[in-house]
Amino acid sequence: MDVYVRGGDSIWYFSQLFNIPLQLINDSNRNINPQILSIGQRIQIPGYVVTSYQIRPGDSIWSIAKNRNLPLDAILLVNPRLSTNRLQIGQTISIPLRVTWRLVNGKQNYDYDTMRNDIRRLQTVYPFLQASSIGNTVLDREIPEVLIGNGDKRVHFNGSFHANEWITTPITMTFLNDYLLSLTNQNTIRGIETSPLYTQTTLSIVPMVNPDGVNLVINGPPANEPWRSRVIEWNNGSSDFSGWKANIRGVDLNDQFPAEWELERARNPKTPGPRDYGGESPLSEPEAIAMADLTRRRDFARVLAFHTQGEVIYWGFQDLEPPETEVLAMEFSRVSGYEPIQTIESYAGYKDWFIQDWRRPGFTIELGTGTNPLPLTQFDEIYEETLGIFLTALYL
Repeated sequence: MDVYVRGGDSIWYFSQLFNIPLQLINDSNRNINPQILSIGQRIQIPGYVVTSYQIRPGDSIWSIAKNRNLPLDAILLVNPRLSTNRLQIGQTISIPLRVTWRLVNGKQNYDYDTMRNDIRRLQTVYPFLQASSIGNTVLDREIPEVLIGNGDKRVHFNGSFHANEWITTPITMTFLNDYLLSLTNQNTIRGIETSPLYTQTTLSIVPMVNPDGVNLVINGPPANEPWRSRVIEWNNGSSDFSGWKANIRGVDLNDQFPAEWELERARNPKTPGPRDYGGESPLSEPEAIAMADLTRRRDFARVLAFHTQGEVIYWGFQDLEPPETEVLAMEFSRVSGYEPIQTIESYAGYKDWFIQDWRRPGFTIELGTGTNPLPLTQFDEIYEETLGIFLTALYL
C-alpha cells in the first residue's frame, strides 16, 4: 500500500499509525533515506492493501474510521486529495485494509506460473521481500530466489529439485506467506516471536529448482519440438510423466553435484530418462549450476533441501558434517516426528556437496509418505509436520 509524505510526516510516524515494525517499513523502501523525506514522496507500507468504499448517507470520515478500527489519519493518507467536509453520496474513497489472510493457495496443481504469480503478489503486499533470478533453466525459465530478513545468519531452503516432488514448492511458499503474515501482524507462530528471526537471519528460498520438470509433470510435455518428442521417447513412449524426477533433458538434478559423483554414476543409468541419470559430468545442467553459484555467493550457514517422500531427515555425508548437525537433526525430528538418518548409500546430492565443501549442516528432508507426486490431500498434514522444521532452522 502506498502513502505520500506530507509536511511533518516521518517513517516512525507511519510505523506507529499503521502498527507495522519500523524495520519492515525501512526495508520496504530501500531506495529512500528515512531521515530525509520530501513532501509528495511515495512510501510503501507493508502488510496492507487498499479497498474501495462508496460513501452512503450519514457517512463521515470519522465514522468510517471508527467502524473499521482505523486511525482517521490512516484514511487521509491513502486519499491525499480528499476533502473531509465535502463527502458526496456515491463518492468512492480508498480504505486501508490490514492483510490477515494467506495470498498463497498451496492446495492446487502448483506449476511454475502459479509460483511466479504468488511471488509477485507477495512482493506487492510485502515489499521488504526481495526476489531475483539465480539463473535460467534449459527452456529459459528464470529460477527465482526470494530473500527475507537482514541478519548475519544465512539459512537456505529449496524445493522441487525433483519434478514429481513439486508439492515441496507450495509447502515452502506457504511457510513464506505465514512468516510474512507473522512479521507484519506481530503474531507468533507456534509461540515463537518472528521479529527476532528477521533481524538475526537472512532466509534464502529457491522454491522451485526444476521449473521445466515440474511443468512437465503437471501440464504434460511442451508443445515445441524437439523437446516434446524427446521427453516422450525418454519416458518410454508414455505421456504420463508422474514418475518423472529429472529436468527437461532427462538429467536428475540431485545427482549433479561434485560429491563422489563418479560413485553415483557408476550405479545409475547412463542415458537420459525420468530419473537417476546424473549427466555426463557434474554441474552440466543450468539449474544445478545456478544452485551451485548461488550457494557459493551466499555462503550459507545451513541448507535444507525439501524432497518427498518417506518422513525422514538425512543429515550426514562421509562423516564430514560438524557436530552441531546432529543436534539440529534431532530437533527437526522432535518437532516433525520424522526419522533422522545420518547416511545412506547415496552421493552427488546438493546437501552432500554442501557438507563436503563447507563442513556445515546440510539436510535432505523427505516430506510425507506414499507414491510421488504425493496427493494434495496430504498437504495440511505435511505442512504441519514441516512447519516446526522451518522454524527450528531459523531460530536454533
